[in-house]
Amino acid sequence: MPQMMPMSWTILFMFFSTTFMMFNLMNYFMYNPTKKKEMTKKIKTMEKIWKW
Repeated sequence: MPQMMPMSWTILFMFFSTTFMMFNLMNYFMYNPTKKKEMTKKIKTMEKIWKW
């Protein structure tokens, strides 16, 4: 029936739109960034004793 087609297209559009939004939201919130380890290595400074 032709008069039912616009409703069908609208429902199909809403279905794919919500699926797309759910997919994007899940990808956004499921991302777990890894923390960078802080450098614990200290720079060693050697003091030179000058003998004149």
